Amino acid sequence: MIIRIITNYWTFVSFSIIIGYFADLLIGDPRGMWHPICLIGRIISGTEKVLRKIFPKKKSGEMVGGIFLVIIVLVVTGVIATAVLFAGFYVHWILGFCLECYMCYAIFATKSLRVESMKVFEALQTKGLEEGRYAVSMIVGRDTKTLNEEGVIKATVETIAENTSDGVIAPMIYMIIGGPILGFLYKAVNTMDSMVGYKNEKYLYFGRAAAKTDDAMNFFPARLSAMFMLWGTKMAGLDRAQAFRIYVRDHANHASPNSAQTESVMAGALGVQLAGDAWYFGKMVHKPTIGDALRKIEKLDILRANKLMYAGSGLAMMALFIARWLITLFL
Repeated sequence: MIIRIITNYWTFVSFSIIIGYFADLLIGDPRGMWHPICLIGRIISGTEKVLRKIFPKKKSGEMVGGIFLVIIVLVVTGVIATAVLFAGFYVHWILGFCLECYMCYAIFATKSLRVESMKVFEALQTKGLEEGRYAVSMIVGRDTKTLNEEGVIKATVETIAENTSDGVIAPMIYMIIGGPILGFLYKAVNTMDSMVGYKNEKYLYFGRAAAKTDDAMNFFPARLSAMFMLWGTKMAGLDRAQAFRIYVRDHANHASPNSAQTESVMAGALGVQLAGDAWYFGKMVHKPTIGDALRKIEKLDILRANKLMYAGSGLAMMALFIARWLITLFL
C-alpha cells in the first residue's frame, strides 16, 4: 500500500517537472522581486546581516556564522516550500498541482541562460565591445572592464557550460529525487554560493560553508551533466571525440571540483581553449587553461554553446525519467 502511494505520488510529481521544464523552455524565467529565487536571495541577504551582527568579525566567528547561514536558509526555504505545497493540496489537488508545476518552472533556468548569453552575442554583434562587456558582467562574477572581445566570448561560453549543470541538469536531478522541495533546497545552496561563496576579504571565511555545501551538492550532478553533454554533442553538430579527449584530460583543471567537468566538454566540443587567468575584485587569479586552441574563439561559439546546453539538458530529461520509470516499475 505504501509503495503504491509513493509510486502514484512520483508519477504525479513527474508531470509537474515535465510541465515546468517545457514552460521554462517556452516562457523563460518569471520576472520581478516575487520570483522564488529572488525571495531566497532576500532571505540570504537578511540572514547575513543579522549573523554578522551576532558573530565576531574574526576567522572563527565568520566561519561559524557562515555555517548558521547555510542551516537557517535551508530550513526557512524547506519550510516555506513545504507549507506552500501543503496549503495548495489542502485547498484542492488542482491548486496543489498548479503550484507544484509553477515551482518546478521557477527552478529551471534553461531559457534565461540562453537569453542572457544571447544579449552578449547581440551586443558584440551590433553595439561593440563596451556593450558586450556590460552584458557579460550581468552573468559572470569576474571583472569585465578590461576584457577584449575574445575574453567576453570565453566568459560567456564558460558560463553556459557551468550553468548547464547548475541551472538546468542539477536541479532536474534533485527534483526527480525529491520533487520541487528538494529542488528549492538545491537552488538555495546554489544561490548562497553565488552570493557569498567568494574567496575575497569579505567572504573568505563567512562564505566557506556555503561554497563547500555547493561543491558537495554539485559533485555527482556536474559529472552526470558532463556525460549528457558528451552524449548531446552530435545532436548539436559538434565534435564528440574531441570533447571526450579534452574531458578526460582537463576535467580537473579548475579550483572548483565541479566547474571543469562541463567546461572541458564544452571546450573540446567547440575546439577552443577556455579558462586561464582572470581578474576578480581587482586581483589577478591564475587558473589553468581548459581545452586546446585549435582555432580562435568567435561570437558564433555562443550560439553553438547554447545548442549543446539544450541538447544535453533534453537528453538528461529523457534519460532521468526513463531511469525513474524503471525504478517505479520494479517497486
